Amino acid sequence: MQSLIACHDCDLIQRLPHVADAGAVQCTRCGAVLHHKKRNSIERTLALTMAGLVLFGLANSFPFLAFKLEAQVRQTTLLTGIQELHAGGMPELAVIVLMTTVLVPLAQLMCMLYILLPLKLNRIPAGLPRVFRFVHKLQPWSMMEVFMVGILVSVVKLAKMAKIVPGVALFSFLALIFVLAAMTASLDSHLIWEKWENKQ
Repeated sequence: MQSLIACHDCDLIQRLPHVADAGAVQCTRCGAVLHHKKRNSIERTLALTMAGLVLFGLANSFPFLAFKLEAQVRQTTLLTGIQELHAGGMPELAVIVLMTTVLVPLAQLMCMLYILLPLKLNRIPAGLPRVFRFVHKLQPWSMMEVFMVGILVSVVKLAKMAKIVPGVALFSFLALIFVLAAMTASLDSHLIWEKWENKQ
């Protein structure tokens, strides 16, 4: 079945032909790339999603950073950092950090698992269009890399005052940022919609 697609450059509406593995389709008017099919998109994205869930669990279960000053050692986790922001009189900032670094990434991973696992088993999950659109709406709110930059700036400033010991959660959090980016890059949205359309 051929789908209609609008060119992002010249707005010409045309039919999207069947694309071979890792092939690309160009606009018949301006030559812009309309769609680039990604090889084994569902399998690779599903594997990255599951890896992301493991890393997310590690990032929220183990110490993020440890501050060592003489004989005193204080460990912090991602959630205790959010609690400190709230206790320090910054509840709005605490809510934003909670949403952008914990709730939104978790929702993205769970929604992608809900979509991709049944598709891998040749089934269509209930409410696929609604869940998939929800995932796209969440993407601008995932700002883990911004939080990571803030952590690195703080570490540089605090390094002169105390010894900073990175924890397992910090490395897991850093790896999770790259896994989420790879998950987004490997996802072929057209393939998801095509599978849903063929089952209707």
